[in-house]
Amino acid sequence: MGSAGRSRRDQNPEPGGRAQRPEGHAEPQPLVRTFVAVELPEEVRAWLAEAQAGLAARTARAGLGRGVRWVEPSGIHLTLKFLGGTSPRLLPEIERRLAVALAGQRRFSLEASRLGVFPGLRAPRVLWVGLAGGLEELAAVQQRVEEAIAPLGFPTEARAFSPHLTLARVHESVGPAERQLLGEVVRGYSLAAARRFEVAEVSLMRSELSPRGARYSRLLAVPLA
Repeated sequence: MGSAGRSRRDQNPEPGGRAQRPEGHAEPQPLVRTFVAVELPEEVRAWLAEAQAGLAARTARAGLGRGVRWVEPSGIHLTLKFLGGTSPRLLPEIERRLAVALAGQRRFSLEASRLGVFPGLRAPRVLWVGLAGGLEELAAVQQRVEEAIAPLGFPTEARAFSPHLTLARVHESVGPAERQLLGEVVRGYSLAAARRFEVAEVSLMRSELSPRGARYSRLLAVPLA
């Protein structure tokens, strides 16, 4: 048999067999679902949990409890850039690029202060808390992150950056009348006194999806000056 025949046989082993990889060829690593974010202090998460509890009580009294899915407070963060499926081999380069991009960026403060919804109060899909304070510094950090990551093949976000902290998402089964009622509940709810916090670092986070919801863990962090 010629060499071509042997090559075909080697590439197509008997049923149940396993094709051999060339020596030195590493097994491909599974992709990791990642995003860049600012993590929140525990006291801010506790403040957000209080806001969720108050809103949940109001929505339940309005008969809307089952249609609103509340985000676990430990999983609330300020997303700067969603990356999606990421090769673990890229992680050191992502860290290097973030460190270069954020070099010299000073720490700044933000304030969780107001309640809002996307896209509007007549048909809310997402309930969130907005931010005040160092918004210019935050926008600069987000832009630096965007520009640092783009050369690695991560598409630039077309929508304008809209910083917020997600409290809940409204289930698709909720009808127009119920959504409008939910908007009225949100309009009539007042948050406790605003909560200020310092942004001292930017983190690359891992998101693991499961039937119980997403679980988040920090892969690396880049400190600010």
